[in-house]
Amino acid sequence: MYRLTEKLTNLTPYDPIQGDYKIRLDANESFINTSDDVLARAVKGAALNRYPDPYAKKLIGAYSELYGIDPDLVTAGNGSDELISIIAACFLKKGERVLTLAPDFSMYLFYSNLYELNVRVMKKEENLTVNADKVIETVKKEKIRAVIFSNPCNPTSLGLEKEEVIRIISSVDALVVLDEAYMDFWREEESLIKDTAEYDNLIVLRTCSKALGMAGLRLGFAVSNKAITEKLRAAKSPYNVNSLTQSAAEYMLSDKAEMERRIKACKDALWELDNGICERGFPFFETVYPSVTNFLFIKTSRAKDIFEYLLSESIAVRYMGSFLRITAGSHEENTALMKALLGFKG
Repeated sequence: MYRLTEKLTNLTPYDPIQGDYKIRLDANESFINTSDDVLARAVKGAALNRYPDPYAKKLIGAYSELYGIDPDLVTAGNGSDELISIIAACFLKKGERVLTLAPDFSMYLFYSNLYELNVRVMKKEENLTVNADKVIETVKKEKIRAVIFSNPCNPTSLGLEKEEVIRIISSVDALVVLDEAYMDFWREEESLIKDTAEYDNLIVLRTCSKALGMAGLRLGFAVSNKAITEKLRAAKSPYNVNSLTQSAAEYMLSDKAEMERRIKACKDALWELDNGICERGFPFFETVYPSVTNFLFIKTSRAKDIFEYLLSESIAVRYMGSFLRITAGSHEENTALMKALLGFKG
C-alpha cells in the first residue's frame, strides 16, 4: 500500500482570503489594472502553438534596460515563488541549515520544509527590526548554509539599510537570498540589484506583482553573478514563463514612464492611507509601523474583530494574529476603508 511521505502528511494548500469582496486590500497588489491595448498586444505577440522562449531573452532585455542591469545576470521565473523553490531544492542539500527571520514572508519556510532543509528561525527585535550582528552571529554559530529574508520586509513594512545588508553578505560564507519584492517603493540606492556581480554568495529576487502591477502574469526575476545565474537557468523548467506573460510583460516593461507612474501612484496611495489613519488616531490601533512599502502593518489587540468587521463591509485586509496588514488602495478604496473604520464600534 502506498503511503504519503512524512513531509506531505500535514501539508495543506495555501489558503488566501476567498470571497467576492468589493475592496481587496489583503494581498499587496497594485490597484492599477492593465489596459485592453496591452492585453491585445500580448495576445498578438504570442504564438500559442509554439513553446515560449526558454530563456525569455526579450523579456529579460526589457527588464534589464528598465533597471540598468546586465541581462546576463538575470533569470526569469514563474513568479518569485518558483525561484525560491528552485533555490531551496537545488542550491542546498537535504538536512542543510537555512536561516529565516520572523516575521517574514511565509513561503521561505514553506519551501525550506518541503525540500527537507533544517530550518532555523530567528526572531526579529521587539520593534520588528533586523539586527545584522545577530544574523551574522547566528549564521556562524549554527553553521548556516543559506539565509533568506525580504527587504523591505513583508509583512512588517520596514527596511534594512543597504550598509547593514552588505555587512551580512560580506561577513558570512552562506548563500544570502535577498528578496527585494517591495524595493520599488523605497529608495533605489538601498537596492543591491546592481551589485550582484561583486558577491559570490548573493541572489537578489524581484517581482512584477507589486509596484509594476502584473500579479496576474506571475513573473519574477533572480539577479546574481554569472556562475549562480548559469545554474539557476539550468535548474529551472525549460519553458517556465509562458508566451502571454513574456509578450505582455516585455511590452509593459519597455514603457519606463508608465512603470514610474505606477510606482508613484502606489507611493501616493500609501501616503494617503498612512496620513488618513494617523490623522484620525483610531484608538484601537496601538502601533502603525513606518512603512517603506505599499502597505501598512498595524499592531492591535482587536485585530480579529476589525478584520471580521471589515469583511462584513466587503473590505478584505490581512489578519495576522495581533496585527493587520492593509494594502494601500485607490483613493476611492482608501476613502471607503476610512469610512468603515470610523464605524467600527467593537
